[in-house]
Amino acid sequence: MSEFFLDVAGLRVFDAASGKAIVGGVELCVAAGGVLTLLGESGSGKSLLAQAIMGTLAPGLRAEGVITIGGQRFDAADQPSRQRLWGREVALLPQEPWLALDPTMRVLHQIAETHELVAGRSAGASREAALRDLRQLGMDDAARLYPHQISGGMAQRVAFLATHAAGARLLIVDEPTKGLDSGKRGEILAMLRAAQAEGMAVLCITHDVWLARALGGEIAVMLDGFVIEQGNAAQLLAQPVHAYVRALLAADPAAWPARPAVRAPGEIIASVEKVAKSFGKRCLFSGISVEIRRGEVVAVTGESGAGKTTFGNLLLGLLRPDAGKVVRATGLPRTAFQKLYQDPAAAFAPGLSLRTALRDVLALHGLRWDAVAPLLARLRLGEQLLDRLPSQVSGGELQRFALARVLLLKPALIFADEPTSRLDPITQQETLSLLLEAAADSGCAVLLVTHYAEIARAVAQRQISLQAQ
Repeated sequence: MSEFFLDVAGLRVFDAASGKAIVGGVELCVAAGGVLTLLGESGSGKSLLAQAIMGTLAPGLRAEGVITIGGQRFDAADQPSRQRLWGREVALLPQEPWLALDPTMRVLHQIAETHELVAGRSAGASREAALRDLRQLGMDDAARLYPHQISGGMAQRVAFLATHAAGARLLIVDEPTKGLDSGKRGEILAMLRAAQAEGMAVLCITHDVWLARALGGEIAVMLDGFVIEQGNAAQLLAQPVHAYVRALLAADPAAWPARPAVRAPGEIIASVEKVAKSFGKRCLFSGISVEIRRGEVVAVTGESGAGKTTFGNLLLGLLRPDAGKVVRATGLPRTAFQKLYQDPAAAFAPGLSLRTALRDVLALHGLRWDAVAPLLARLRLGEQLLDRLPSQVSGGELQRFALARVLLLKPALIFADEPTSRLDPITQQETLSLLLEAAADSGCAVLLVTHYAEIARAVAQRQISLQAQ
């Protein structure tokens, strides 16, 4: 019997129609109480590997190899054979915790349901166990709330409690810190360490180098479906051998050089004078005053819930302040203030091609198609991508198409709301660099919301720091 709780040998994932290997020849193992982090960029095959282990590959994909979980040996091709382990031996913490939670059920009931239906406890015992679980994570107050009433970090912890309430000994976590601020990332790290301390084997999928470093244990770096480097976390991160791994670590925001000084900013585009905004009884901020000038990059920082997105929406005129005023420069067209969203997929109609998305903007504003080709070239987007749907390009490519659509309108200010928080380090660095280069070429100001102090330090001339009240 293997000394490892999870042992994967010769695992491959194929496209059933073409026979092409998408994930090739993976060998990995995780001991009880140990951790293995799969590190790599979006599309490298990390999530497919986890789906193959769980037995949840989509129709049209097939796996081969041997998977051993808790001493039980499985043929990777036999996906249903592993389904009886779900919740009992294997728990999956998904990439989007809100999608794993029932929007119509209160937090307490979601956790109690696993205790009752999977672990076989009585309704009363399940409720008590769920309350105890919440209390251990300091979340007693969230018991009666619905998923839409809690933060991303809290949703991640609720999903964690619900998935492993039946005592699963293997925890697979998919991008657990994506889009979270540094404080919430710390909470997720503490949660994963606690799972290890309880003897769980943890398989963590991430492009967050900080998390990989903090978790320690073993690391396997994936690229194009293959593990290209594997070993002890501290050693691999300190002395990577593969050129791609070195590039991945260099693209981590903590390694970015500070942004050099730029030419003096131009005229004032917008000014905010002692603005305040509340939602219900909660005051997000008050007495904020700032001027935004053409050509400068200003970072808006602060923890989740501090009002960063709300502040930008006030500046754009999408919300009205409760007090104070926002003054935008006269003579600018209505389209001079543009927004770049955190999730690019939410900014495009899923059933329309990218060509149609751009043509619609041009038609609406009486612009010519001639401007598209040079703009796509500057953003390193091939014209062959235009006939694809938003779901058929990568996250980085889609965010650059969103940027292209914004730049076609020649904005004076772009409010970039966490535009790269869902991207891997290499794609994040490239996308931000292209945003800043394009803005500098046009003299456009950028108001950049970011959770990461390292990004603010590296790209912005100054910061607006908001504190949750």
